[in-house]
Amino acid sequence: MPRPATFEEYLASLVPPSVRGLDRRTLLTGGVALSALTLAGCGGSDSTTTSGSTGTASGSGGSTAAATGEVTLGSNQSDAVPKAAIQGVMDAFQKANSGLTVKVNTVDHNTFQENINNYLQGSPDDVFMWFAGYRMRFFASQGLAGDISDVWTGMQGLNDALKKSSTGDDGKQYFMPSTYYPWALFYRKSMWQEKGYEIPKTLDELKTLGAKMKADGLAPIAFGDKDGWPAMGTFDAINMRVNGYDFHVNLMAGKEDWAGDKVKKTFDTWKGLLELHQPDSLGRTWQEAAQSLQQKKSGMYLLGMFVAQQFEKGAEQDDLDFFTFPEIDSAIGADAIEAPIDGYMMSASPKNDAGAKALLKYVGGAEAQGLAVKSDPSVIATNSGVDTSGYTALQKKAVEFVASAKSIAQFMDRDTRPDFASTVMIPAIQDFIKNPNDIDGLTKNIQAQKVSIFGS
Repeated sequence: MPRPATFEEYLASLVPPSVRGLDRRTLLTGGVALSALTLAGCGGSDSTTTSGSTGTASGSGGSTAAATGEVTLGSNQSDAVPKAAIQGVMDAFQKANSGLTVKVNTVDHNTFQENINNYLQGSPDDVFMWFAGYRMRFFASQGLAGDISDVWTGMQGLNDALKKSSTGDDGKQYFMPSTYYPWALFYRKSMWQEKGYEIPKTLDELKTLGAKMKADGLAPIAFGDKDGWPAMGTFDAINMRVNGYDFHVNLMAGKEDWAGDKVKKTFDTWKGLLELHQPDSLGRTWQEAAQSLQQKKSGMYLLGMFVAQQFEKGAEQDDLDFFTFPEIDSAIGADAIEAPIDGYMMSASPKNDAGAKALLKYVGGAEAQGLAVKSDPSVIATNSGVDTSGYTALQKKAVEFVASAKSIAQFMDRDTRPDFASTVMIPAIQDFIKNPNDIDGLTKNIQAQKVSIFGS
């Protein structure tokens, strides 16, 4: 497919051709929003106003049903800052809807990822947190998510691009977007100023900077892949710089050869950077790696903007800045980034259908998202009605950064099949980190498993 020119066009590309057809509108003018996983199984309107609450849920036929009782929410936001932000939104929802209560069941992010299939096939919560893109459509197509098209009727502040990003293969809506955040190389401004470091524009400049940081006693690039998924972001960034956005998204969709020269070049390029990565990464969580940046023991960190959760609000977060992964091939450039969209979905058979839909309408609105981004400045709201005057400098820069990108991916474990991401790519990348000298064997093994899963 042709490369999307804007964030909105990228959002539209997340859904099948039958529901595409996007006007070029401005998405990023505004300012975030699972029952504990039973681990045994483990509209679109462009209006900038939105109602603060909803006590009813509109049915597909236009009727309304009173929303009362308990709604269960499965959340993967177990870190302190986002967990508090989610609870704040739920408290506000309950205050605005006296007949409803929300029981939040929180499970750590990695456990949630690994058990999502069993969770959705078992006894899932009424509403659960999930992601836009391939993985949303995958579960919708499997009949494991509920149709919330009626919730989208009359939604304000979420434009057509976001509605398309929430649409399944059958043309129905299954997702309510809440926030997004970019991936980039983050650093501390004060330390860089003190050391005289400059932002690298090319791969050679990145290597030169890394060598200088090592000489200064720093780990040039903070790195932690104990949980398996963080290093996917490094692969994605390098692959988009080496082979371009179109190849990357086709590779994620199972349409390219993992054993081909292009993928080998991605891994070989990464191999040349491993000496700049913080050692012993497979025993370190992303939080611990982020803390090394916070403590000025590392020079930079390729991660999502949620890295800010490990920094104290105020002066520490104000000291945090970022830049895009540098250019590797001048013919490809550096205009492709990742900016995953987070949000909420409804289980296929919620115990409280009306309550679930009332909650979904609320979390998609400006009131809820405004509360969330105020509590968690590591994310950006999707609703254009959110007041952005309180955004931190980091949030404001993130809005501009994403708006200026020409191509935007979600993230490896969102852009491809969940089984391929978890059972093939997590161990493959960790094997590469342990032994980067057998790229031929590594890529042949990935390709064989890809054919088994995708069928070709």
